[in-house]
Amino acid sequence: MSAHDPASFVNLLRRVREHLRQDDRYAHSVRVARSAGTLAQRHGVDASKARLAGLLHDLARLYSAAQLLDECEKRGFFIDDFERAHPVLLHARLGAALAWEQFGIDDPDVLSAIEKHTTAAGEMSPLDCVVYLADSLEPARKFAERPVLWRIALLDLEDAMRETLALAIRRHERKGLAPAPPTLAAAALFGAGSKPGELPEVQASAS
Repeated sequence: MSAHDPASFVNLLRRVREHLRQDDRYAHSVRVARSAGTLAQRHGVDASKARLAGLLHDLARLYSAAQLLDECEKRGFFIDDFERAHPVLLHARLGAALAWEQFGIDDPDVLSAIEKHTTAAGEMSPLDCVVYLADSLEPARKFAERPVLWRIALLDLEDAMRETLALAIRRHERKGLAPAPPTLAAAALFGAGSKPGELPEVQASAS
């Protein structure tokens, strides 16, 4: 499937909606696709690939924990102890597999961005960052820091990754939860600490 063919993308929208069978999840996926396209254009990343990964990122998000474990085991995925304790994390890897199996997506860059959109990872391409940030910061996310983080993302992907990851880790710590190991690896990659601090000031014109 071409990420650059408008007719193909319109058909893809219909197929994703039919696959998800939930309006809220579909609307979220469309917002992520649009946000990913915006960030990609700002940072010289392939916007068509970004929109494609954004639209397909949650193909397995509505699967139950039992379904996620079962489908991943059927495909021979290695599942670590953390993932077994938190099966929802598997939806990213399974979603990439579904993108390939059911939607014909064989672009490794797109599949990588889908795989890493939930936890990030110790290796992140600019496209991976774009999709991770688009999912974390799409307009329907209502947490207080979102507008500032989005403006940072429009200016600098690495700064946005650092601040967004740091916030995610602090949220987990406040809830008494351990961040996923790939999230900690990504935090180390971008220098994201968990200590609370003020977000940097950003010019309003960046929005």
